Amino acid sequence: MKFLIAIGSKEFSEPTLRIGTQIARAFQAEITILYVGEPVSSFAAHEVHLAQENLKKWNFDHPGVEVLEWAFNFLAEHGYITPKTIKAGFQGNRLVASGPRRYQVELAGTYCEEVKLILRQGDIIPELRDEVQRSFIDVTIIGGSQKRRMAHDLVQYLDSSIFVVNTYDPEKKYRILLPVDDSRGTRKAINFGIRVARAYGLAVDTLTVSKRESFGPGYRGAARRATKFLNRAGVANQAHFIVGDPVEEISKFGCREHIIVMGVSHKHPLKKFFTGSKPLKLMEVCSAPILIVK
Repeated sequence: MKFLIAIGSKEFSEPTLRIGTQIARAFQAEITILYVGEPVSSFAAHEVHLAQENLKKWNFDHPGVEVLEWAFNFLAEHGYITPKTIKAGFQGNRLVASGPRRYQVELAGTYCEEVKLILRQGDIIPELRDEVQRSFIDVTIIGGSQKRRMAHDLVQYLDSSIFVVNTYDPEKKYRILLPVDDSRGTRKAINFGIRVARAYGLAVDTLTVSKRESFGPGYRGAARRATKFLNRAGVANQAHFIVGDPVEEISKFGCREHIIVMGVSHKHPLKKFFTGSKPLKLMEVCSAPILIVK
C-alpha cells in the first residue's frame, strides 16, 4: 500500500505526521510526505521548468524546504529512515525537479524501501489530486486544521481513502468505532479497521444506527458479519444498536475516545449534493479522527 501524508506547517502538522507514519508502518506501506506551497514567481518557475536541475543551482529561497527539513528530522527521530540517511542529514539542494511544479527527494527507509519528501507548488486540491493519481496512493492523510470546505472537497474528489486527523492525542488509548450498515462501503471499512486494531491492540466498537424503532434484516445481517470478521481476526469487540439520526448518534458515541473508520458514500453526485452523506456530515460535527475508506 501507499500512504500520502499532507503537511502544512511545522506548528500544526505534528499530529498528522505522527499518526500517519504510525498507521503506514502498521500496514508496511510506502510513505510520501507532501507539502503544497505557494507558486514561485513566474520567472523562477520558467527557469526551473527549463533547467530541470536540483536546487543547488537556484538563486532564490524555495518555499516549503524548511517544512520538509522538519519532516526529515521527525522521520530521523522516530526511526523511519536509515542511520546512513540520518548521518547524511537533510540536504535541500538534493530536491530534484520531477515536473513543472513538483520537486522530490527519496530517502532510504527502515521498514519500507524508501520514503519520499515532495514539494509541490499551486492550489492544494488539484496538486493533491494529481499526486494521488500520479503515485497510485491508497490512503491520503490530512490534518483537521484544513478548512472544512477544503476537507469536503478532498473527500469527494480524491481517488484514495482519506484520513482526517482532527483532534488526536498520542497519549490517549483509543478504540476503533466502526459504523455498520448494509451499504457497499461497510465491508471495506471493517477490513481496514481490523488491520489498524490488530496493529495497535485496540478494541473495536461496532455501531448500527436505525432511524426506525426496528432494525431490518440488512442492518442486523451487516452487524453479525462485522462481529464474525472481528472475532475471526482475534479483535476484542462490542456491538451496539441505537435508534436515532445516524450522524448525531455516531458523533455522540465516538467523538471523545474513538478513531472512526467508515465506508464512503456511493450516492449519485446530484443526490449527494441535496442530501449530503454520512461521512461529510460527520466531519462537520465531530472532532475525532475519521478514516473514510474508499
